[in-house]
Amino acid sequence: MAENKKQFRTSIGGQALIEGIMMRGPKKQAIVVRTKDALVTKVEDNKLLKDKYPIVGFVFIRGAVNFISTMAIGVRALMFSAEHMPDDELGEDEKPSRFESWVEKRFGSAALEKVLVTFAVIVGVALSVGLFMLLPTFLAGFVSRFIESTILMNLIEGALRIIIFLIYMWLATRLKEMKRVWAYHGAEHKAIYCYEKGLPLTVENVRAQSTLHPRCGTSFLFIVMLVSILVFSFTSWENLLIRIVLRLLLLPVVVAVSYEIIKLAGRRDNLLTRIISAPGKALQRLTTQEPDDEMIEVAIEALKLVIPEGEGEDKW
Repeated sequence: MAENKKQFRTSIGGQALIEGIMMRGPKKQAIVVRTKDALVTKVEDNKLLKDKYPIVGFVFIRGAVNFISTMAIGVRALMFSAEHMPDDELGEDEKPSRFESWVEKRFGSAALEKVLVTFAVIVGVALSVGLFMLLPTFLAGFVSRFIESTILMNLIEGALRIIIFLIYMWLATRLKEMKRVWAYHGAEHKAIYCYEKGLPLTVENVRAQSTLHPRCGTSFLFIVMLVSILVFSFTSWENLLIRIVLRLLLLPVVVAVSYEIIKLAGRRDNLLTRIISAPGKALQRLTTQEPDDEMIEVAIEALKLVIPEGEGEDKW
């Protein structure tokens, strides 16, 4: 096993929740939430869209599809996590809205969940696109009249995009409520590292691992920022409306290319992939923290629930 450590990469990934972790494996996905009394688990078959529609699994198509799919799964996991939070944290007087009550009464709880997840994903995508893609384009437009070079303008826009992203991430770390999420994030990475190295999944072994992982969503978002500079450099600055439309049309291309890059970085361990992973890992110092042993136990349990039984079924 020691000889294969660098070549051994799995398709298992995770996501930190408010008081738990969601893990996805090749065949199953699991949510584990820590309550006051015990660990609450939920295990489901990992239904991949590419199994039903093979075309979405093609290179440069799968990236955008997986991005949306991951957001939807994350929202559902957060909803499950919130359901098991103590009542004193949620608020005893919290009641569903009239719209929620109407949808649940007319179409059932399953339909209500789909509506809420769809709405959350749409809002999340809209805010992300608006804040990190369109706002930098709009701000850069104020200096476009003074600069004739399209290359320089795209570099300015890219710099603004990265600055806004870094400020956003830094502000998120200042929120007291997010500190435990970052710690669970660190526990998730540690557990995956431990498994990838072929070590027994014990608290001691997991604790010794790094909180920084090349396949992290934080790294993916930062790669998106960098790739957008290159892709958007092929567009002009003649008209603000045209620029915005072109950004929106090219966004799936940016996401698709970024996905393939981070997939490559997670699959190989060499000088090139380490260089690719370095900026994202540096940024993870903001979005991960050292977890306590109880958080590590949650990560271990979530990971164990998605490990496939067949040898080699967990590889890329």
